[in-house]
Amino acid sequence: MFERFTRGARSTVKGAVAQAERAGAGSVTEEHLLLALLEQEGGRAAFAVTALGLHDRRASLDAAFAEARRRGGLTRADTDALAGIGIDLGAIVSRVEGAHGEGALEADRRSRRWWSGHRPFTPGAKTVLENALRVALGRGDRFIGEEHLLLALTAKPGVVADVLAEHGATYTAVQRALYGPEAGRGGAGQGHAQAG
Repeated sequence: MFERFTRGARSTVKGAVAQAERAGAGSVTEEHLLLALLEQEGGRAAFAVTALGLHDRRASLDAAFAEARRRGGLTRADTDALAGIGIDLGAIVSRVEGAHGEGALEADRRSRRWWSGHRPFTPGAKTVLENALRVALGRGDRFIGEEHLLLALTAKPGVVADVLAEHGATYTAVQRALYGPEAGRGGAGQGHAQAG
């Protein structure tokens, strides 16, 4: 599959590994893929990111990801569902952090990379890469570009898609920013990407 990636998409994947290294993370996540996309210049994805105002709201994106990590990676939907049955996640996070220190619920940053020599991609990050292929095929493209990665990030349920949606970057909004009035083209690819 990697042979179908454009130079920009390959650069994004390599940038995601660099993001993980800078953060001291043991593995490459969907968040690292998004942060690497935000650093790309030129190309459709960079245009869409700028058009949607994500560059201007980078600090807000970082704060939203930090808050999600504090919640142990739970999405807003997870938090709302717990609240619906009377569980106050904020109170739980406060108690755990009070007893064990700030960030106690964040995922373990250590991993196999220390003895394998590389950072593995999380299952979620791998799914994004696979869904990028589905998005590209659904659009009839013979390559996987960074625009396909961006669409796949918005389509995979989880923290990254939630944070992007909170900042106005839903699948539909990104698709319109990328492809303009012809955004409906390739609708079958959208369904496959969201299903994966």
